[in-house]
Amino acid sequence: MFNQSVNSFNAAAAPSTANPMKDFEVTSPPDESISSLAFSPATIPQNFLIAGSWDNNVRCWEVEQTGKTIPKSMQTCGAPVLDVCWSDDGSKVYMAGCDKQAKAWDLASNQVMQVAQHDAPIKTCHWIKSPNYSCLMTGSWDKTLKFWDPRSPTLIMSINLPERCYCADVDYPMAVVGTAGRHIIVYQLEGTPQEYKRLESPLKYQHRCVSIFRDKKKSPTGYALGSVEGRVAIQYVNPTNPKDNFTFKCHRSNGTPNGYQDIYAVNDIAFHPVHGTLATVGSDGSFSFWDKDARTKLKPSELMEQPVTRCAFNHNGQIFAYAVSYDWSKGHEYYNPMKRNYIFLRPCYDELKPRSAS
Repeated sequence: MFNQSVNSFNAAAAPSTANPMKDFEVTSPPDESISSLAFSPATIPQNFLIAGSWDNNVRCWEVEQTGKTIPKSMQTCGAPVLDVCWSDDGSKVYMAGCDKQAKAWDLASNQVMQVAQHDAPIKTCHWIKSPNYSCLMTGSWDKTLKFWDPRSPTLIMSINLPERCYCADVDYPMAVVGTAGRHIIVYQLEGTPQEYKRLESPLKYQHRCVSIFRDKKKSPTGYALGSVEGRVAIQYVNPTNPKDNFTFKCHRSNGTPNGYQDIYAVNDIAFHPVHGTLATVGSDGSFSFWDKDARTKLKPSELMEQPVTRCAFNHNGQIFAYAVSYDWSKGHEYYNPMKRNYIFLRPCYDELKPRSAS
């Protein structure tokens, strides 16, 4: 699948303070903050992990059953990478970022082609596979959402957003986009993508991440929204009962002697593909596993040396990947170039089993 060899295996193992959960460490991680993580789809037998970074590169590793990672290839994008995603057949990786472009990286030929263009940095990219079309959806700080046919790099359609795109998720036939100004727009993707519902965030502060969840019949039914103020909202698109929607606090310190509590941003949310439980990661340097239906925390992690910026589950929910790197939440004066970036892999299937069988 990959033709390019990488000769950068000489990385020292993480000190235990950097890896308090004693998880598997990904070899040769990015040199700068890690902006995006994505596992290969179920259509290919192996597990590959890609990561985009502020060092302008997208890296790809093969993850073996033993937890060992083999660096496979790397592509340079010319500007910080803000998001990455896979095509449904696992043959291509899409990369988007601060150069206002999205590019398709064909893994077999190792060729890269520009497939999308915006007037400002592209914050999100998602592959949409529907019965009657396939396309790349890009959300930008130029306040547009665009849909592209990457085979003949052409714009299929453009939708104006109320503000800059901050976060998005796609689980066909649903897409959710969160923008500046706390706007949430839900789109339905069947036939032609179109706006389905426009909402104001139930969270008082700027949202940072959104992730779609499914019902028991495996159809997308709602989303979790994370904010900079250590809070997650669980929102059903069409709640049968208003009480189904709720928010919970997370990524906060347990109070200090003076009674104040440190509150941290929720940087990413991922739902387990089998159990439907979820993981959150935050600027406090921890991850947590949750059961939204039982409204309980399944597992907290120890604190890492730096914030946890992104997380992802592989397609069958056996592996949880999380990236530890500075997220600039405290400004440049807290940036410590001596601290390395890490991506860790954790066997997670049993830890994310729901509490309730209901």
